[in-house]
Amino acid sequence: MRLVPPQPISYPTSNLSVTFPSPYEDKETLGILKLIDWPSPPSIITNLSFSTSPQNCQYYMLNSQTEYKVGDTLKVIILSRDHDGRPKAYGGDFFQAKVHSPNLKAGITGQVLDYGNGTYLATFRLLWPGKVQVDIRLIHSSEAVAVLKDKREKHPEKVYFNGFFHFNGSTEVTECNLEVSHTDVCSYKDPVSGDTWQCIKPQNLPCDSWVYHSMGGYRHVTNALEDSLLSGSVTNQIIKGSVSSIEVGMSNYSLELNSKLPACTPGQEQQQPSGYYYNDNWTSLVCLGQHFPDHSDASSCLRGKVIYMFGDSTLRQWFEYLEHFIPTLKRIDLHVNYKSGPLVAVDADSGLYMEWRAHGLPLRTSKTMVSDLHYEAAHLAGIGGGPNTVVVLTIWAHFTTYPVAVYLQRLATIRKAIASLLFRSPQTIVLIKSANTGYKSLYGSDWLSLQLDILLRAFFKGMTVTVLDVWDMTSCHYLLDNIHPGQQVVRNEIDLMLSYICPK
Repeated sequence: MRLVPPQPISYPTSNLSVTFPSPYEDKETLGILKLIDWPSPPSIITNLSFSTSPQNCQYYMLNSQTEYKVGDTLKVIILSRDHDGRPKAYGGDFFQAKVHSPNLKAGITGQVLDYGNGTYLATFRLLWPGKVQVDIRLIHSSEAVAVLKDKREKHPEKVYFNGFFHFNGSTEVTECNLEVSHTDVCSYKDPVSGDTWQCIKPQNLPCDSWVYHSMGGYRHVTNALEDSLLSGSVTNQIIKGSVSSIEVGMSNYSLELNSKLPACTPGQEQQQPSGYYYNDNWTSLVCLGQHFPDHSDASSCLRGKVIYMFGDSTLRQWFEYLEHFIPTLKRIDLHVNYKSGPLVAVDADSGLYMEWRAHGLPLRTSKTMVSDLHYEAAHLAGIGGGPNTVVVLTIWAHFTTYPVAVYLQRLATIRKAIASLLFRSPQTIVLIKSANTGYKSLYGSDWLSLQLDILLRAFFKGMTVTVLDVWDMTSCHYLLDNIHPGQQVVRNEIDLMLSYICPK
């Protein structure tokens, strides 16, 4: 990605002019930014026909074998073509690939390599016996990705928020965001974390009367051609292949692989793929993951633990799962907005305390009290930590519409807070949930999520924290792709989390 300091951009739909800070220029961050380099089309297209067509793309087996066994690698070449059937001469298409066996409820993601000339290599590990199907999808054409990148960096106002001001019986509602431009602005800065927020100043009320926050709405910032490039007919579409399935024979590879895996401990190097499904159970390829089929197993693991969860609704699913799975956990009604929390559940007999709260602004949520919204770094500063303390974080979904520099600043603040927590309490368990797949729009695309996910993993590499890779877990399951995955997926995510809290 070419680093160009963003210029002030005027938005006629909102009468706002916003300039976000340019990405950091230190060597570490420049190196991290190289990880999300993505090829752009060599020129601006003026017609949909020149973009990649999922109907005209094809794949075929590379070095096809007469027999495959567990442990072998399957390689597939993908050929990209436009809507007129012409071969593409450049890369940048965003494909997702998996092999799966629906009858076995098994699946694993494939790794896609872009050769930069319209051809791609998809590589799959074959880790179970039986009939295996190939599934390759064009999520976005390279031309659509260029639109996503452009709108991310230049139009952060496409998602906006409301601030509700109350004072002496009067009420006003104004527009808010990370940064707004107006003749009179209310600026807010968290005294601990340093995170900032702005609202257009009410006409008759003071800035201190800001009481509630909510999602405002979505603005249309694309033209007709850009809309067609992001339309459902060309997004997340299966492409045709020469061979749809193969038969995989038995071997001792799986037994040998599992015998070499270490216990699940903080700071382990992640790999791709990070695991696979078989009989609807996730098997980690990183460490000796466990399963907790009975609520007593989970309850025993979490006995005496204090669990703090900070994140979005995909992490709230974990709170909800545990609350319903462990019958002795009882919710305490704090009379708050459910969508933003805080939500608290306790098991007094086992000494288990569990809390979920939404991360700080920006947050797309219904009307909620500002006092209930805590920036994660500020809240972490108030946690003592220790061997019975578990911190679980996820932060990405509400940042997909902002320039990358905004996300990098937030990650830097969180990393500093986690480093401080681990310095004073090294035995604290810190788990970071990766991004999910499931977004398919301008306001939240899998491509945008993947970019942030790569940055998140890089930012915490080398620290004694664990990044729980749920990207793979949500991208190769048989359930329909959904930003809020089904209970089968959440169960496996929770099992992986518990494997790090209670390793073998």
